[in-house]
Amino acid sequence: MQVKSNALRNYSNDYIEATPRTGARERIVRPTHVQIERELEVLARVMDNQFVIPVLGWRFGLNAIIDLVPGIGDMATSLVAVYVLASAVRYRVPKITLLRMGMNIAIYFIGGLLPWVGDLFDAWWKPNIRNLRLLQLRATVSADKAHEGKKSDWLFVGLIVATLLVLLFGSLALSAFVIWSVFRALQYPL
Repeated sequence: MQVKSNALRNYSNDYIEATPRTGARERIVRPTHVQIERELEVLARVMDNQFVIPVLGWRFGLNAIIDLVPGIGDMATSLVAVYVLASAVRYRVPKITLLRMGMNIAIYFIGGLLPWVGDLFDAWWKPNIRNLRLLQLRATVSADKAHEGKKSDWLFVGLIVATLLVLLFGSLALSAFVIWSVFRALQYPL
């Protein structure tokens, strides 16, 4: 019994859950805190919370500055967010958390498509900080053990990235169509 109590001391949020096969209830334990690489924490902070507006206390990062560059700003900052997502695979985060992280990036990208208002939304949304928090809460192995992920997780992240690329190319196609329509309407007035 002593061994079991020592093992449980390092874990929190343990709860009882029924197993699917036998219907018996068994204790599920989850780690309290898994150490994440310092580089990921610094990257998320620099991209989302590096600077502060003194009077308001509002924090923003390089994402808000880079997003101001038309066309490539949103793509460049989304790539950094995808890097944080890909890093989550090495920490063996559950697939539902990977999906939530991908949705954070998609919301960030779609919100950023709106001129000016999207830039303000992106500065508020802070996808890297959101994804880092999810990573810290749901990681199952620590940084020193996080060398590789499961193939199924990499395939799942590949599917998420492919969906994000469809969003990117769809937004580019829609932008090109709108620009083409405007030029055509200006060239041939009704």
